[in-house]
Amino acid sequence: MPNVFCRLALALWIVATTATGAFAQSEPREVVVATRILPPLVIEQKGQLTGFSIDLWNAIAERLKIKTNYQPAPNVAALLDEVRSSRAALGIAAISITAAREIEFEFSQPMLNAGLQIMIRGSRDGGGNPLSDLLGLLFSWTTLLWLGMALLLLLVPAHIVWFLERRHSAGLVPVKSYIPGIFYAMYWSAATLATQAENQPRQWLARIVAVFWMFTGIVFVALYTAQLAATLTVQQIQGGINGPEDLVGRKVAATRGSTAAAVLRDLRAQVVEVERIDDAYRALNERDVDAVVFDSPVLLYYAANEGKGRVQMVGAPFRKEDYGIVFRPGDPLRRQVSATLLRLREEGVYQQIYDRWFTSR
Repeated sequence: MPNVFCRLALALWIVATTATGAFAQSEPREVVVATRILPPLVIEQKGQLTGFSIDLWNAIAERLKIKTNYQPAPNVAALLDEVRSSRAALGIAAISITAAREIEFEFSQPMLNAGLQIMIRGSRDGGGNPLSDLLGLLFSWTTLLWLGMALLLLLVPAHIVWFLERRHSAGLVPVKSYIPGIFYAMYWSAATLATQAENQPRQWLARIVAVFWMFTGIVFVALYTAQLAATLTVQQIQGGINGPEDLVGRKVAATRGSTAAAVLRDLRAQVVEVERIDDAYRALNERDVDAVVFDSPVLLYYAANEGKGRVQMVGAPFRKEDYGIVFRPGDPLRRQVSATLLRLREEGVYQQIYDRWFTSR
């Protein structure tokens, strides 16, 4: 009889243990996910996060029965630090898979193909203002330099003509004194340099100077006109920046700790590192920098929405990279996430999420 009770108790214990284990397994695991606000990958709307990365992770988490607690970080360096210090189990946003990061972290299967691209002010489709460009050129340092040269040049013949003509009764200078006599001579010198003066010197030596000065004026005006035309043509047709090779010595904004900042330093650009990509947009629109270099999908989204008509993309993506979900080394969750990501691709769920943020909009 006691054996019957023992067997019954053992059976009840096994059933209870199995039921408890099954219940525990059905409970969703809660993880902290580090991310960063970066439209269209991560967008904050009314206190809630959405975007391509968020929708993709939510689909993965639903398959793996994971409850997510998102932890926004200001930039990619801070995001990686959240994962490194175990304050977050993983990170998802625009995190490029690079050889340097592979040494310290592990990545999932690529979640998005991307690359770096250049964004500048203005529009190639008729958005420029030729009058504004011309006025800017006329009042530029180049023009001021030419005017300074002209002023120095006209002083020399003006003094020679004043000295020779002041004693001539019908000369250009009606008074013998230096002031205001020199102003008459300077007016003649300036008029001859620009076009041709209406009166010419009377004294024979002054006439030789006048002939030489007229020839100088023709050459000077021709050179200045060519300079204006060439500079304006380059600005209007070619543009200042067309590709990575044009970034040398330019002030270019990139987010702190990003691969874009490292690439710009290799290109010998003047890197202006900012905390958030919104700061880079602001610096570009306020003319604090010449260009912004960042991940192509992010810049394209901004250029088609908030920056429409104010900015333009130039050139093709010049540094192809893939985005991945980042984990600490040895985390078993990485394999589960990669396998789920592949299943979402095979089932067409990934394409639906992609189209929602990059095609349908």
